[in-house]
Amino acid sequence: MAIEFQVTFDSADPTAHAAFWAEATRYIQQPPPSGFDSWDAALDAWGVPAEQRNDRAALIDPDGVGPRLFFQKVPEPKTAKNRVHLDLRAATGVPPEGRSDALEAECSRLVALGARRLQRLEADGINGVCIVMQDPEGNEFCLD
Repeated sequence: MAIEFQVTFDSADPTAHAAFWAEATRYIQQPPPSGFDSWDAALDAWGVPAEQRNDRAALIDPDGVGPRLFFQKVPEPKTAKNRVHLDLRAATGVPPEGRSDALEAECSRLVALGARRLQRLEADGINGVCIVMQDPEGNEFCLD
């Protein structure tokens, strides 16, 4: 039996960071717990002060297939390259002749949302075209 897992991001601004990744992955904000109409209602009931309401955020796959994405506030900035990163499979199912255009279109969409393009790696006979990017907080990820 597979073990369920989530991907956790250390973040300076969990709400904004989660908003970027919601758009990038087409995930949705995790709904509030049963019995609450909103997260604000839940946080009010739990006595969470206003200054702590951006300490965490979570996204889920609306289809229930992919892992949960969790964003937790940390005081220190990112200082080094990620040792693990996400690959967004933006050209899955696209015929080889349209792959490059599909990746470039997705890259442009993500740049407009606050991502940064780092480099494009060309197909080498083993791997296809890949675009290396950073999210708004500097975490590396790839479009492939």
